[in-house]
Amino acid sequence: MSSTTLTPSASPLSRWRQYIALTKPRVIQLIVFCALIGMLLAVPGVPGPHELGLALAASVGIGLVASAAAAFNCLIEQHIDARMKRTAWRPTARGDLSRGQALLFSAVLGGAGMVLLHQAVNPLTAWLTFGTFVGYAVVYTVILKPLTPQNIVIGGASGAMPPLLGWTALTGEVSPEAVGLFLIIFLWTPPHFWALALYRAEDYARAGLPMLPVTHGSEFTRLQILLYTIVLVPATLLPFMQGLSGLLYLAAALVLGLMFIARAWKLWRGYSELLARKTFRFSIWHLSLLFGALLIDHYLRPWL
Repeated sequence: MSSTTLTPSASPLSRWRQYIALTKPRVIQLIVFCALIGMLLAVPGVPGPHELGLALAASVGIGLVASAAAAFNCLIEQHIDARMKRTAWRPTARGDLSRGQALLFSAVLGGAGMVLLHQAVNPLTAWLTFGTFVGYAVVYTVILKPLTPQNIVIGGASGAMPPLLGWTALTGEVSPEAVGLFLIIFLWTPPHFWALALYRAEDYARAGLPMLPVTHGSEFTRLQILLYTIVLVPATLLPFMQGLSGLLYLAAALVLGLMFIARAWKLWRGYSELLARKTFRFSIWHLSLLFGALLIDHYLRPWL
C-alpha cells in the first residue's frame, strides 16, 4: 500500500498563499488606500450610509481588478521574474503555479471586479478601471517595459488612477480635483521607482530590461529623481489651490516635499545603496502621509 505525502507547495494553505502572492498585496493595499482617499474627498462632510456602501463596493471592485492586473503581470513576466533576485520567489517564476492557473485566476478576479463596479457603483468607474487594467497589464507590462527606459513615466499613468477612480465612484464624473490627485501620483511614481531601480540595476540588467539606471547610468538617474521631486512639490499644492484642502494640508505638503527633495539632493550628490533604499522607503511614506494629511484636513477644516 503506497502513501502520498503532500509537499508544502501542494498543501491547500500554501497554494492559497501562492495565489495571494500573485496579487502583490502590499501594492494593492496602497492602491485601495489611494482610491479610498479619492472617495472620501469627493463627499462633503461625513459620508452617509449610501456613500459608505458605494465606497465599500468600489474598494472591493478596484482591489479585485488591480489584483487581476498584478496576477497578469506575474504571468507575462514569468521568465523575467525568474532571473531577478527580487522576484524569483514568485509562484509563477518558481513554476509552483502554471500559466493557465495564473491566467484563470486573473480572469476570475478581473471579471468579478468589473461586474461589481458596473452593477454596484457606476459604468464610468468600471470602464475607467478596465482601462487602467489594460494600461498596466498590457501597455506597460507587454509593450513599454521591455522597450523603453521611459516605461515607468508613460506607464505610471495607470498607477496614478486610483484616487481618480475613487472620486468617480462617488460622484459619477471626472472633475479637476480628481485630475489633480491623479497628477500627484503620476509625478511621484518616477522618483519612487527609480530609487528602487538604482540598487536593483544589476537585477534589471540580468533580466534584459531597459530601466533608466541600466541604459543611462546611475548619475543621470539620480538627476532625474531630483528633478522629478522638485516638479512634484508644486503638483502637491494643487488640492490647496483648487480649494479642496486648507492650511493644514498645505503645511504638510510643503514639509514632506522639502524632505523628499533633501533626500533626492543627497542621493544625487553622492550615491550609496543605503541612500537609495532610504529614498525609496521615504517615497512610500511621503505619499501615504501626504494623502493622510489631505484626508485629515478635509474633516478638520470646518473647525480650523
